Amino acid sequence: MKQYDIIVIGAGHAGCESALAAARLGCSVLILATNLDTVGFLACNPSIGGTAKGQIVKEIDALGGQMARTADQSLLQMRMLNAGKGPAVYSPRAQVDKHAYHTNMKNTLESEPNLTLRQGEAVELNRNEDGTYTVTTAVGLAYQGRAVVLACGVYLNSRCIVGKHSQNSGPNGFANACKLTDSIRKLGYTVRRFKTGTPARVKVQTVDFAKMSEQQGETSRRPFSVLTDHIDGAKRSCYLTYTTPQTKEIILANKQLAPLFNGDINGVGPRYCPSIEDKVVRFSDKERHQIFLEPEGEFTNEYYVQGASSSMPADIQEQIYHSIDGLENVQIMRDAYAIEYDCIDATALDATLMSKQHKGLFFAGQINGTSGYEEAAGQGLVAGINAERYIHNKTPFVLTRHDSYIGVLIDDITTKETNEPYRMMTGRAEHRLVLRQDNADLRLTEKGRQIGLVGDKQYNLYLSKVQELENGRAQLKEIITPRRMQKLFEYCGESMPKAGLTVDEVLRRNNVTAQLAKQYLGVFEQLSIEVLEQIEIEVKYRGYIERQQKVIEQSKKLEDKLLPKDIDYTKIDGLRLEARQKLNAIRPLNLGQAGRISGVSPADVQILIVYLAQHKGKV
Repeated sequence: MKQYDIIVIGAGHAGCESALAAARLGCSVLILATNLDTVGFLACNPSIGGTAKGQIVKEIDALGGQMARTADQSLLQMRMLNAGKGPAVYSPRAQVDKHAYHTNMKNTLESEPNLTLRQGEAVELNRNEDGTYTVTTAVGLAYQGRAVVLACGVYLNSRCIVGKHSQNSGPNGFANACKLTDSIRKLGYTVRRFKTGTPARVKVQTVDFAKMSEQQGETSRRPFSVLTDHIDGAKRSCYLTYTTPQTKEIILANKQLAPLFNGDINGVGPRYCPSIEDKVVRFSDKERHQIFLEPEGEFTNEYYVQGASSSMPADIQEQIYHSIDGLENVQIMRDAYAIEYDCIDATALDATLMSKQHKGLFFAGQINGTSGYEEAAGQGLVAGINAERYIHNKTPFVLTRHDSYIGVLIDDITTKETNEPYRMMTGRAEHRLVLRQDNADLRLTEKGRQIGLVGDKQYNLYLSKVQELENGRAQLKEIITPRRMQKLFEYCGESMPKAGLTVDEVLRRNNVTAQLAKQYLGVFEQLSIEVLEQIEIEVKYRGYIERQQKVIEQSKKLEDKLLPKDIDYTKIDGLRLEARQKLNAIRPLNLGQAGRISGVSPADVQILIVYLAQHKGKV
């Protein structure tokens, strides 16, 4: 039996990050994929990033992960979403070549010295008496690992549905993992059935783009990764169109044929990414819905129809797509489908994504009930880091709600019951003005360096940026005379002051940007565009940022009050029955986590505070 430090089951976005992190930290790692063609496969839309997700990608990069680098390597176009709103929700999004992304990620795995990439379906997982694990594949090979990361994605006992047609497979017709669920149940985990879906792929030559709005890439946009020197962010365009009243009529007339409504689909679907039939039924007052045409790759004729996922019968799908502006004569190359799959209740995990019940067993990605490539990759990185730290008896690595979107994600899924596929949104992060995409490196690079994943080149770039920011902040104190600022204020339409202003005070004016201050006042001469933008955000939103920092400091007081691992909540007088049950089941690390558990009220938290004070030194 071959032995490894860590075995990763699944080579999607969670599995790739887990395996690479552990291998780069010096562990011998085996990563198993049901099919090597599924490595880093973009089973749904060919994009990386987006609202809240772009922040996660930047955080993965700051910690020394891989997703941002591979996205930059495979880029078709880059855009900044929500640019017309506040910086708290600015979110970079990359359209990528899905075939190049797979190839580049697979090559990265293959090139890692400590990593073994192997095709094979894991059919059995057993915990040995010595605390190690044995993984057996469908062809009878067995591997032993000191730790295991389960990152099965949507392949676990999955089923694809198009109308009445059902096929036991993973996405895109790939083989699924149909036997591993039994081992997961035997180990004591609650298995749930979730659902997601993907739209049809259509032939680009049959699309009437004249009826659509073109959305080109933004050539001035910076890469996802700080290690990428330059990107060509405008190779292919996306296009915006809309459904029509006819689309709505077709769906409502054939509602009884939709597996989502006639009982053929049992899995719970994502609330924030519904199928086109679900949108039409749920939002019946809307006459039209946005549809985006996105390229699948640079050298393919297939386009992805974002916003039109469906599980309708194939002939009804054709009617639906032909009713959309610009798709009247479109040729469908691949049918849309829904996919059901098994996942666990992630409240069985702690903040490191390790099982509370079985030490050394980690779960990451959609097996935890989440949706999205970026959410999976963020979890995978944390699981891989902690798997390495577990086998070497190091202090666990925990991200919090205060320092990252990844921390928000993990805290949510491990403390709150997730009854539907979890999707990260900026609204889930209560400190989102502090957790911006532009400062992910400032928040997390030091952590990545301490872990051992951030190399010298990345760390030196970080130190240079820190120094550049300090230089820029120092210039904010410089006094600008009225005469010197006259042309700037005339250009910006600002009223002239009677006395001089500091650069900081000038930047607080609504119409003055850091770039204009540089142009007219001769300040910030040596600063990059990235640092200029960050300084401007810090100045214009200083009051809000300071307010959030104070809230963070206050909430940290609850996070710092640790709850004993062996505390028996049933014996604490005053706690409501539901709170006792939830606290005993989830076993929160601290008072902050306890307060975020559904069913635990502020009054229950106060009782816990009193209990800890009364039993100080005893529990």
